[in-house]
Amino acid sequence: MKQFYGTTLSSPLMLGTAQYPSPDILAGAVKAAQAGVITVSLRREAAGQKAGQTFWSLIRELGVPVLPNTAGCHTAKEAVTTAQMAREVFETDWIKLEVIGESDTLQPDVFGLVEAARILTSEGFKVFPYTTEDLVVAERLLAAGCEVLMPWGAPIGSGKGLNNLFGLRALRAHFPNVPLVVDAGIGVPSHAAQALEMGYDAVLINTAVAKAGDPVKMADAFRLAVEAGTLAYQANPMEARDMAVPSTPVLGMAALA
Repeated sequence: MKQFYGTTLSSPLMLGTAQYPSPDILAGAVKAAQAGVITVSLRREAAGQKAGQTFWSLIRELGVPVLPNTAGCHTAKEAVTTAQMAREVFETDWIKLEVIGESDTLQPDVFGLVEAARILTSEGFKVFPYTTEDLVVAERLLAAGCEVLMPWGAPIGSGKGLNNLFGLRALRAHFPNVPLVVDAGIGVPSHAAQALEMGYDAVLINTAVAKAGDPVKMADAFRLAVEAGTLAYQANPMEARDMAVPSTPVLGMAALA
């Protein structure tokens, strides 16, 4: 597995912490997933209150590296301010950078994203930008100082999987040495396995686990899926073919008169 800003994760599965039915179920899902990272949104309205402090305590007790995010931010200025607050709360320079530009699809505002990424990297942040699969945007983010890219698979929470396979494959091929994480839109474990089979370095899951009928069991299913996808990629899968190829040799077979 590639390193993320000098850190090798214990698992290519990143798990979000929002929308779970209860703190106990969240804790059970994180343990079942054996997640390498958990993402946490800084809720400014609760950060100084008892409820917020209880949540932060739970997150710390899980003992999993934390990746704060700027979820819900719609401008570069808002995202930068949220990131600065998150660094104080969680005592980490890692930040998942989200700058939302369209409310129906929650598609990133790539212009604001690049602007915020440039500011944050200059302040010493290690930025994980939630972006599209656009190659030009990827180049701009890397030039801004990002060392990781997190292209979406599909709109956040949609469960549609990997909508643009051509774009995702092109991104992987164009940036072979950059750690890439499929973030958003993954709905079932097979989607996660597919991303790892394509050579992506990690996946980030939230809604698909948190909103499952049994989040803990679904987290375990995603754990197995990323293991399978990683092993499949390492095994160098066969390429798809347009014609059938017999698996049993025809040469040397007996001919019946």
